[in-house]
Order: sequence, then C-alpha cells, then structure tokens
Amino acid sequence: MCPHDPGGDGADPLLDKAAAALAADSPEQVLRQVLGGTRAGVAILDPRLRFVWVNPAFATMAGIPAMNLAGHTLAEVAPGIESRTDVLREVLADGRPREAITSGRTRSEPPYERRWWHGAYHRLETDGRVTGIVGVILEVTGSQRQQRDLEQARERLSLLDAAATRIGTTLDMDMTCAQLADFLVPLLADMATVELLPTDAPEGRPLGPTRDLRLRRAALSVVPALLTAVPHFGRSGEFVVHPPGSTVARCLETAKPVLQNLQSDEELNRSAPEEGRLAAYRAAGIHSTLVVPLTGTEHPIGTVSLARAGDSPAFSEEDAVITQDLARRAAISIGNARRYARSQGIALELQRALLAEPGSPHPNLELASRYLPSGSSALVGGDWYETVRLSFGRTLLVMGDVMGHGVEAAVDMSYYRSTLRYVSATDLPPHRILRQLDATVSGSESARPATCLLALVDPTRGQCSFASAGHLPPARILPDGTIELIELPNGPPLGTGFGGYEPATRDFTEGQVLLLYTDGLVERRGEDIDASLARLAALRLPATADLDTILDEVLRSMAGEAAEDDVAVLAARARPASGSRAEQA
Repeated sequence: MCPHDPGGDGADPLLDKAAAALAADSPEQVLRQVLGGTRAGVAILDPRLRFVWVNPAFATMAGIPAMNLAGHTLAEVAPGIESRTDVLREVLADGRPREAITSGRTRSEPPYERRWWHGAYHRLETDGRVTGIVGVILEVTGSQRQQRDLEQARERLSLLDAAATRIGTTLDMDMTCAQLADFLVPLLADMATVELLPTDAPEGRPLGPTRDLRLRRAALSVVPALLTAVPHFGRSGEFVVHPPGSTVARCLETAKPVLQNLQSDEELNRSAPEEGRLAAYRAAGIHSTLVVPLTGTEHPIGTVSLARAGDSPAFSEEDAVITQDLARRAAISIGNARRYARSQGIALELQRALLAEPGSPHPNLELASRYLPSGSSALVGGDWYETVRLSFGRTLLVMGDVMGHGVEAAVDMSYYRSTLRYVSATDLPPHRILRQLDATVSGSESARPATCLLALVDPTRGQCSFASAGHLPPARILPDGTIELIELPNGPPLGTGFGGYEPATRDFTEGQVLLLYTDGLVERRGEDIDASLARLAALRLPATADLDTILDEVLRSMAGEAAEDDVAVLAARARPASGSRAEQA
C-alpha cells in the first residue's frame, strides 16, 4: 500500500504532511518538517565548531535543550561525549565528507550510560566561502555494544587459553600459585599475591565476620618499579592475618570480588581495620586494589589480590570479571595440587612408618639401609624393605617394590609387609615363602603386583639362599671393592598367581657385603637395563668401610642429587662368628 494512500494501513503522517506542503509549494516548510520529524540528529556548526542549529532529535540524543547548545562547542556543553574535532577540522580543511564513530555518556535517561553514534559530516559553502559543517548523527549503541561485547569475549577467551598453557602445569601447589601471580603481572596488575587458607582448615567451615583470618601467602609477583616496596608487603611463604572487615575477609565471606579505590575517603574509612597495609600501599603509589576469591569445586581455598600503581588505570568491573574467570580456572589446578599434597603427605608418613622400624637381625649380621625419595614431582613409590629374625642365627632380608604410586601403593606395601612377616614365621625356604605370598596376595582383587627379592642369610654356614619374584639381581661387594651381580632364576611378580619361584644358594663369607636395591637406584630414562646394571657393577667401593659409608657412596655414584624414582637400598655384612648355632637360635 502506498504510504500516501489515505486508506492504507501503512500511511506515514510525516510523508503525508510533506506531500501536502509540496502541493502548497512550501519547500522550506517541507525541509523543516523532515528535519524535525526524523530520528536522525542533525546539527549545523560554524567554522569554529560552535552550534548554530540542531534539530529536536539531536537535542534529545545529547540530553541538552537546543537553546543551551547554540553558540557553544560540544566539549563545552557535553564533556562526556567525544567531540571528534579532528574529523571535523579535516572536513573544514579539504571539503571531503567524512564519517566517524563517537561514544560517550549523556545526560539523558538512563543516566551515565555509554552510547555510540555514527556521524556523517559535510562542509557548507556559500558563494565559495566556507560557512560551517552539517552533521547527520544516528545512534548505533546496540550494534556497537554487540561488537564491543564480541571483541571482549574474544579477548577473554584468548586470555583464558593463554592461562591454560601457563597455569597448572605441575602438581606443586606453590608453583601453581606462582604461575598464576606471574601471569597476572604485568598483564592485569602491577602486583599480585595469592594467599591460601591452611591445608588443615576444614572445608565448608563458614567464614564468619567476627574472627581473624590466617592465610599463607603462596606467591607474590610485582613489576620492577615496585621491587623496593616488596619488603613492606610481606614475602612468599609467610602467614598473613586479615582482621574482620578487611578486603580479604569481605571477599571470602561473600565469595565475590572486592574493588577498592585508595583515593576514596569513603573506601578508606570502610577499610580502617587494615590501615597499616593501606599506608604501605599508598607509600608505594598504589591507588587501586582488587581481591578475587579462589573457589574450588565447592568451597573457597584462598584469594588473589591485585594492585595497580602510578599511571595504571583503576580497576573496573570488567577487570573483576576477567580476573574472576582466571581465578576460577586456576583454583581447579590449585585444588588438585592441594589434594595431591595431602595424598602425598599421607603416603610419605605411611612409607616412613613402614621403613623406620625394620626387624632386628641377629648379632652376627651388620645391617644398614637407606630410602631416597624421588627428586622429581612423581608420586610416592611403593619401595620397601624388611628384615625378619629367624632361628639358628639366620636373618631373612627382603626388598620389594609395589607397582604404582601414591597412597594406594603405600597401603599395598603395608599389606605385603605384614603378610610376609606372617608367612616367614613358618620357617619356609625363600622360594616357598614367595609361593605362599603370591597365592595369598593373588586372592585379593585390590592388591597390586609387586617385585620382591628374598635373601636368607646364614653367617654361621657362610651362605645365603635367594628367591626372586621379578626383582633386579642382588649385588655382592667383594673384599677388593669390586662388585659382582648375582645371577638368579627370576619368577613372575607377586600377585599374578603364576608361581614358579626357584631357589638359589651362594657363598656369603666374612668380608663380603650383600647389596639389595630397588630399580630407582639403577634405571635411567632412555637407558637399557643391562647398561644400567653394568654401571653398578663397574663401581669400586671401600668394602672394609662401615656400611653407612658404603651406602652413601653407592647413592652418590648411582642416584645423584635428584633420583628419577624412589630408591631403597639394604646392605648386610657378616660379623665374626661367636657362639654355637644353639646359642644363636
């Protein structure tokens, strides 16, 4: 339906008026009606960029009555809006029309909301003389906001992707916190600290507003300009007490970010409980802080505190959103590292308890042992050793290695040890002890396989009986300091249920040292096991030295400063005979 059809539903009153005006031969009236009725803002400026005339739509956009605009520049009457005088002066200079995007905040409803406008500007001339500029303005806030939100989303995703490759690359809790702090500085802040609640704090305990909070500062990172002020902020590893009402306390209590402007008297009064910290901040030129909670799967585990100093802009709500996204992801890695540390601690305590009190041998046998934890970030291994005192001056030496790592391996290690003590009390030869142990363990669905080496030492007879379940061969240090690897028939690991263990007896006389060990002593990544054993056999050791000295030399030569896996070593040497076998029983 044509818009000027009086009977059509699509009639446009503005066009109807224009048609009527044209019929009355009033072009000026038509122009006024078009400019007054359009939603586009139209403004005429003189060569000094002062308003000469604006239509009602422009006055509405600016939130300023038209009469208050005349004779003034945009910067004078609406300082919250970009005036883009650079574009306007270029149009005046060369007469070429130009377009530009302008943004700002107006006095119109809603107040203080940032808006965007698209403007087209043309130079006005009269008789070849430049008389000003006409600008046609359309509000494009919706599309610009969408574009800005899209760009911010892309930037945020890019930031999170970068963080994923740099934060949480290790199961070390403090290292993960340091990675987070280093990532934030100087990207988002001039200083960043990561503080954690104590690991023994009960999860889910309400963080009330009436008690001090004691957190451990796990990481601190600053820009070079603030290095001299670091001693005033504290150091990594120390505990920090935050009083009730402090920013950290408020952040943990509400589980929300807390922005703080240190140049605001109102904010300073609110933060009176931490006056000393704020004084140190202001002395360092810090003017804005942001505290974000580190929240694990369910409960808070700490906070991330950011600070900006000098010419850096104050933190915004957008900064808080980005930092919270980073903290949320980092908290997952920190939580994993925290749970790992607890698991590792339990396994270490269990392993130390098992290795601290091996059974006492007979007086005719000298013993020494060492346990060396892995120097890497690997979980606690299942290495263990034991000595069982038997009748007639004999001692059963045991070296084992449960497959796997962590608490489960340590628990299985305890199970193997207690089962072996029970079976060895029957006074069976080593190969039959392994058979019995294998049959018992294989009946348990949860027990892990393990290698094991038994050595039944009989100093009175000068011999030693062996049986091996998939373990590396023992070594014998001869009186001249050379090392001999004792070849033995090797059966399958314990827990497989296959059996097939065979005995082997070798001489073991005074002056010789028997060495039992786990694979961590010799195995190296990328090296063939035969080459690893050859390195051990090539050592020359002081056979007459005390056993502790010998073990120290073995570990120094073979394991170095940082073993790739846990190492357990047991050394035995026969003492001169004294008394009869009946006396030693």
